[in-house]
Amino acid sequence: QLQLVESGGGSVQAGGSLRLSCAASGFNFYSACMGWFRQAPGKEREGVGNVDKAGSTKYADSVKDRFTISRDNAKSTLDLLMNSLKPEDAAMYYCAADFRRYGWCDRLIETDFRYWGQGAQVTVSS
Repeated sequence: QLQLVESGGGSVQAGGSLRLSCAASGFNFYSACMGWFRQAPGKEREGVGNVDKAGSTKYADSVKDRFTISRDNAKSTLDLLMNSLKPEDAAMYYCAADFRRYGWCDRLIETDFRYWGQGAQVTVSS
């Protein structure tokens, strides 16, 4: 059974840092493009970034130079390091897997990702 389980959410003051992790099981992690998405109350879910099986990343402009995505294929884990957090970064964060391109990534679009975790809440106070 395919599972994605996020952890590491919490509350932080603006300017602080948080690390989210996603533990994957039940599938060949190497064969998936992995992504992070977020959804704030009253807003649509948006892409944060993705990472392909070789470790190449793509980020949304809003988080570029502040967030870092990494993956460990041997441990089937995905991380999101968030630095210089802003109140507008507060949201539920989701990891997701896309198998369409056998581990390579293209677009950062919600509908391309078939499997999703349950989410981890991030709160940023000003």
